[in-house]
Amino acid sequence: MHRGSCLCGAVTFEVDSELGEIDGCHCEQCRRWTGHFLASTDVPRGALEVHGAGHVKWYHSSDRVRRGFCAECGSSLFFDPLDREKHDWIGISMGAFDKPTGAHMALHIFTAEKGDYYEITDGLPQNEH
Repeated sequence: MHRGSCLCGAVTFEVDSELGEIDGCHCEQCRRWTGHFLASTDVPRGALEVHGAGHVKWYHSSDRVRRGFCAECGSSLFFDPLDREKHDWIGISMGAFDKPTGAHMALHIFTAEKGDYYEITDGLPQNEH
């Protein structure tokens, strides 16, 4: 069981599964949403239980995905694909999990859109898109 919360604690969650691979998304939308880049893991929808869901505000950043954040403190929490037939998972920001997670970064995606103020030097695979 993995647990986590937003900064103020209005939203807490539990994941009753192992955490998937962690990717670092450097796309412009994730950078603007988080203030840097998004490190997240995908978990089966059925394994996630959210407490305080009334405090989650959803922003539809495209016609394919919505992003969930705490309406009280603004913490970036969930990346939710809308096509549930194709995607039976939901992404969760790694920074919201309590330690220890036992998880490790696996790759970087959308590196063609990364910020110009940093380099990716950890040796992990990098996908431009």
